[in-house]
Amino acid sequence: MSLTLNALAQLPGRASEHVLREEVEETGLAPEEILGKLRERLGVMRDSIRRGLASEAPSVAGMVGRNAKTLWEAPDPLKDPLLRRVQAYAMAVNEENARMGRIVAAPTAGSAGTLPGALLGVADHLGLPEEDLLMPLVLAAGVAKIISRQIYIAGASGGCQAEIGASAAMAAAAVTELLSGNPEAAAHAAALALQNTLGLVCDPVGGFVEVPCVMRNGFYAVHAVSAASMALAGIRSVIPPDEVILAMAGIGRLLPLELKETGLGGLADTPTGRRLAEEALKRGKKA
Repeated sequence: MSLTLNALAQLPGRASEHVLREEVEETGLAPEEILGKLRERLGVMRDSIRRGLASEAPSVAGMVGRNAKTLWEAPDPLKDPLLRRVQAYAMAVNEENARMGRIVAAPTAGSAGTLPGALLGVADHLGLPEEDLLMPLVLAAGVAKIISRQIYIAGASGGCQAEIGASAAMAAAAVTELLSGNPEAAAHAAALALQNTLGLVCDPVGGFVEVPCVMRNGFYAVHAVSAASMALAGIRSVIPPDEVILAMAGIGRLLPLELKETGLGGLADTPTGRRLAEEALKRGKKA
């Protein structure tokens, strides 16, 4: 029987262990092989952060490209290195995506920065070793798999809640496990993160995964860490985790086409959004 978040919350031990066991049973792969693949993906995440924090190269459409580096090198008026690290890491990954660099879709390219921003950001803030991140990544993948059984994880299917919402849920669960949270806390962290993205539209300017996508990943990486913090403190989602997923799927089906990655509504349909799209198109024709 396939795992659900509600079922996962009732299990003993580490949530990731149950996800890994299910993956072994379904794929026939050895645990070491699965962890080896995740170790490779972790390396790609780490490299995309490193490149993104160092680069000022423009994106394909020219709308982003130096936000991560700017934030990373700016003074920190809040004196909160974790907040800035998580935001900058997340934006670094998505700016690398916008430059056509190599990233790990987590679960999509448009939401690729949220999980590494939150998970690697917290780990680096606390000085935790890289190997400690592997099982939380297993859990993150498991959360994505559970969500995908209810709705396609794509902005075109359910709006940005299906992408950034899913990635925030993945990241929240992963950070919770990284910080020794039990399966109940991890499942509810995912639910808390997801329920607070409900109704979020997918409105990329010009159809490019740049605005508002890059900054959105920065915001929702912090959102995921906040959800993990609440769950670790004992706060639980009033609506059961699996029902939160069902609510997201239902809302996604109700969203109009204009708000599902078509570039026809929301920020994409503002005067500035339309102008930026036209300018990007002209640059593309000249290239």
